[in-house]
Amino acid sequence: MNGAQAILESLKKENVDLVFGYPGGAVLDLYDAVYQARFPHILTRHEQGAVHAADGYARATGRVGVVFATSGPGATNLITGIATANMDSVPLVCFTGQVTNPLIGKDSFQEADIVGITTPITKHNYLVKKAAELPRVIKEAFFIARTGRPGPVVIDIAKDVFTSMVDYEYPQQVKLRGYKGDFTGDEQQVADVVEALRATKRPVFFIGGGVTLSDQTDIMREIVEYTGIPVVSSLMGLGCIPARQEGFLGMVGMHGSYAANMAVQKSDLLIGVGVRFDDRVTGKLDAFAPNAKIVHFEVDKAEINKNVFAHYPIIGDLRWSLPIFMEGLHQSDEDYVNKFSKWHNYVVEMNREYPFSYTTNDQVIMPQQLVDMVSAMVDENTIVVTDVGQHQMWAAQFFNSRNPRQFITSGGLGTMGYGLPAALGAKLGCPHKRVVLFTGDGSVMMNCQEMSTAADNNIDVKVVLLHNRVLGMVTQWQRMFYGKRYSQTLLGGKTDYVKLAEAMGMQACRIEKPQELKEALTKALNVEGPILIDVMLPATEDVLPMVAPGAQLDNMVLGGGEE
Repeated sequence: MNGAQAILESLKKENVDLVFGYPGGAVLDLYDAVYQARFPHILTRHEQGAVHAADGYARATGRVGVVFATSGPGATNLITGIATANMDSVPLVCFTGQVTNPLIGKDSFQEADIVGITTPITKHNYLVKKAAELPRVIKEAFFIARTGRPGPVVIDIAKDVFTSMVDYEYPQQVKLRGYKGDFTGDEQQVADVVEALRATKRPVFFIGGGVTLSDQTDIMREIVEYTGIPVVSSLMGLGCIPARQEGFLGMVGMHGSYAANMAVQKSDLLIGVGVRFDDRVTGKLDAFAPNAKIVHFEVDKAEINKNVFAHYPIIGDLRWSLPIFMEGLHQSDEDYVNKFSKWHNYVVEMNREYPFSYTTNDQVIMPQQLVDMVSAMVDENTIVVTDVGQHQMWAAQFFNSRNPRQFITSGGLGTMGYGLPAALGAKLGCPHKRVVLFTGDGSVMMNCQEMSTAADNNIDVKVVLLHNRVLGMVTQWQRMFYGKRYSQTLLGGKTDYVKLAEAMGMQACRIEKPQELKEALTKALNVEGPILIDVMLPATEDVLPMVAPGAQLDNMVLGGGEE
């Protein structure tokens, strides 16, 4: 078979059931093979839409997302999506076309050194110049993308490779020098944490995206129930512990809950599980969890001591470490629930006293009210996707996430424009689950062309547009820290999003009054097919609580003049 056919055959071997992409000159032979093989493919309206869709697919399903793009601008249009996946440890394999072998390095038409460009933002990448290399490279790429700390891999392929003939044989095993994919560590490190629990009085679990990525939610929940230790979460860890479960204090950090931030600051043992301790969580580093010894369960050795010093580092895959931790807890013969009951009750009461809250208004729809109402209307298996900005934080605070892979968002890179294509990918990956996107009028315009993709493919995504006519999070910072000088953040409000969605083939409606919110939402969320719900909101509402940049976690602006 030729190289193009070998790629599709290899994707079948990796159980790939869908590819997202956009054709162009360098990949015409690959797309001809797609046509002849009737290989499942979604044509997005922009390469960035394709890579974000593959990302949403991967996060929702736990499988590797796959993207095709052509050379030059096609490949460079993937950059933001690759960086987004890299920051959040999402497994992707991105196939890009390259100019023919004789033309590489000569500034040929639509040539870009995509291997060089993506080296800092991929887990690994390849330039394939011989068709015979394809089976091995693809096998390695999928292995690298999904094992250990997942991440994106780029395979750049010279155009003449697609038509070169190859005696096809797909490898059964991967042999990589220095990379085995088996991330087990030192069991004594885990035993030391069990021993540390004997001496602690105020422990807190801090869980992150690694719990979801390793599919260890069930055992994490068992550990929490067995110990009675309170839990806080990063943005990426939402859904691992049900949002309404007693002892779960919510998100920690800049827009975290009062109880979560205070519990971390008062803790004497902070147990990080699959987290990075990034700056949005820690605030002022030298004042973060000042009384606590730090435990860090982490698959990536590079994250240990990068931001926060770990007194108890446990380096290894959570699939290895958490079962051993659970076994050690059982063997220790401690009554943890009773031991930590006073501390547990203290932080639970604090969470009741200072919950995420808002005040309703009979004149305008409050954004928190909107998210709260959507949360109450959808079933427990609904997948929520967000863009980036104020609406993202309100969704994190007020949506009742009950399951892993239920809250999908761009965390580390904070990519506006991520939400719409990611929601399409999530729906295509989980067709039997409802998918709701929370987006803003700033974010949605960055990839609004994907409404056409949704309509043409009848991808049933409900787009809830929080429409406040400003770049909300930036104006909040300008309001708080820049003397209300709203430089280039007022959107004007002349774009009619209902007409825009309808022009692209989607259904759409607008909700302007609080009195009509419940009935209109109920109707819109239950229509068949994709729909945009344009909800008009006030422009000056802030996301609170808030810890100012560089401040310590217990220095929070709560709202209503409280600090």
